[in-house]
Amino acid sequence: MTINTIKDLLGAEVLCGSEHLENDVHSACGSDMMSDVLAYVKNQAVLLTGLVNAQVIRTAEMMDMMCVVFVRSKRPSSDMIELANECGIAVMTTPMRMYDACGILYSNGLRGNGESDG
Repeated sequence: MTINTIKDLLGAEVLCGSEHLENDVHSACGSDMMSDVLAYVKNQAVLLTGLVNAQVIRTAEMMDMMCVVFVRSKRPSSDMIELANECGIAVMTTPMRMYDACGILYSNGLRGNGESDG
Protein backbone atom coordinates (compact mmCIF):
# COMPACT_ATOMS: atom_id res chain seq x y z
CA MET A 1 0.00 0.00 0.00
CA THR A 2 1.32 3.47 -0.75
CA ILE A 3 1.25 6.42 1.62
CA ASN A 4 -1.02 8.08 -0.94
CA THR A 5 -3.51 5.21 -0.56
CA ILE A 6 -3.45 5.72 3.22
CA LYS A 7 -4.17 9.42 2.64
CA ASP A 8 -7.15 8.55 0.45
CA LEU A 9 -8.53 5.83 2.74
CA LEU A 10 -8.36 8.10 5.80
CA GLY A 11 -9.44 11.30 4.07
CA ALA A 12 -6.21 12.76 5.40
CA GLU A 13 -4.52 16.08 4.71
CA VAL A 14 -0.79 15.95 3.94
CA LEU A 15 1.10 18.45 6.09
CA CYS A 16 4.58 17.60 4.83
CA GLY A 17 6.40 14.94 2.85
CA SER A 18 4.20 14.91 -0.24
CA GLU A 19 7.25 13.74 -2.16
CA HIS A 20 6.98 10.44 -0.24
CA LEU A 21 3.35 9.67 -1.16
CA GLU A 22 4.27 6.98 -3.68
CA ASN A 23 6.43 5.07 -1.17
CA ASP A 24 5.17 1.59 -0.32
CA VAL A 25 4.42 0.66 3.26
CA HIS A 26 3.54 -2.79 4.55
CA SER A 27 2.75 -2.28 8.23
CA ALA A 28 1.41 0.19 10.76
CA CYS A 29 0.75 0.71 14.45
CA GLY A 30 -1.45 2.97 16.52
CA SER A 31 -0.38 4.31 19.90
CA ASP A 32 -0.33 7.42 22.04
CA MET A 33 2.44 6.00 24.22
CA MET A 34 5.80 6.47 22.57
CA SER A 35 7.45 4.24 25.19
CA ASP A 36 5.27 1.37 23.92
CA VAL A 37 6.20 2.17 20.32
CA LEU A 38 9.88 2.02 21.25
CA ALA A 39 9.49 -1.16 23.30
CA TYR A 40 7.11 -3.25 21.22
CA VAL A 41 6.92 -1.98 17.66
CA LYS A 42 9.19 -3.55 15.10
CA ASN A 43 9.34 -2.91 11.35
CA GLN A 44 6.36 -0.56 11.27
CA ALA A 45 6.32 2.04 8.53
CA VAL A 46 3.31 4.11 9.65
CA LEU A 47 2.47 5.47 13.10
CA LEU A 48 -1.07 6.59 13.92
CA THR A 49 -1.33 8.71 17.06
CA GLY A 50 -3.29 11.40 18.83
CA LEU A 51 -0.24 12.59 20.76
CA VAL A 52 1.07 15.89 19.44
CA ASN A 53 4.61 16.64 20.56
CA ALA A 54 8.10 16.51 19.10
CA GLN A 55 8.75 13.12 20.73
CA VAL A 56 6.37 11.56 18.19
CA ILE A 57 8.58 12.66 15.30
CA ARG A 58 11.76 11.67 17.17
CA THR A 59 10.30 8.24 17.90
CA ALA A 60 9.25 7.78 14.27
CA GLU A 61 12.75 8.74 13.19
CA MET A 62 14.40 6.31 15.62
CA MET A 63 12.13 3.50 14.43
CA ASP A 64 12.73 4.29 10.72
CA MET A 65 9.05 5.02 10.14
CA MET A 66 8.07 6.66 6.88
CA CYS A 67 4.80 8.31 7.89
CA VAL A 68 2.98 9.72 10.92
CA VAL A 69 -0.78 10.17 10.84
CA PHE A 70 -2.33 12.35 13.54
CA VAL A 71 -5.90 11.27 14.31
CA ARG A 72 -8.88 13.31 15.55
CA SER A 73 -7.81 16.31 13.43
CA LYS A 74 -4.77 16.89 15.65
CA ARG A 75 -2.27 19.29 14.07
CA PRO A 76 1.45 19.30 14.84
CA SER A 77 3.30 22.56 15.39
CA SER A 78 5.36 24.15 12.64
CA ASP A 79 8.50 23.03 14.53
CA MET A 80 7.29 19.41 14.40
CA ILE A 81 6.56 19.69 10.69
CA GLU A 82 10.01 21.16 10.10
CA LEU A 83 11.61 18.31 12.07
CA ALA A 84 9.63 15.72 10.09
CA ASN A 85 10.78 17.33 6.84
CA GLU A 86 14.39 17.15 8.02
CA CYS A 87 13.90 13.46 8.89
CA GLY A 88 12.17 12.61 5.59
CA ILE A 89 8.91 11.62 7.28
CA ALA A 90 5.51 12.26 5.71
CA VAL A 91 3.01 13.79 8.14
CA MET A 92 -0.76 13.78 7.75
CA THR A 93 -3.83 14.56 9.82
CA THR A 94 -7.22 12.84 9.63
CA PRO A 95 -10.50 13.67 11.35
CA MET A 96 -10.99 9.96 12.11
CA ARG A 97 -10.57 8.44 15.54
CA MET A 98 -7.66 6.06 15.95
CA TYR A 99 -9.87 2.95 16.24
CA ASP A 100 -11.64 3.70 12.96
CA ALA A 101 -8.46 4.71 11.12
CA CYS A 102 -6.62 1.55 12.19
CA GLY A 103 -9.64 -0.60 11.29
CA ILE A 104 -9.87 0.89 7.80
CA LEU A 105 -6.17 0.39 7.13
CA TYR A 106 -6.28 -3.17 8.50
CA SER A 107 -9.33 -4.10 6.45
CA ASN A 108 -7.55 -2.81 3.35
CA GLY A 109 -4.53 -5.05 3.94
CA LEU A 110 -2.12 -3.00 6.05
CA ARG A 111 -0.93 -5.18 8.93
CA GLY A 112 1.08 -4.82 12.12
CA ASN A 113 3.82 -6.79 13.88
CA GLY A 114 4.67 -8.97 10.92
CA GLU A 115 1.13 -10.26 10.32
CA SER A 116 0.38 -11.60 6.87
CA ASP A 117 -2.84 -11.42 4.88
CA GLY A 118 -3.56 -15.09 5.48
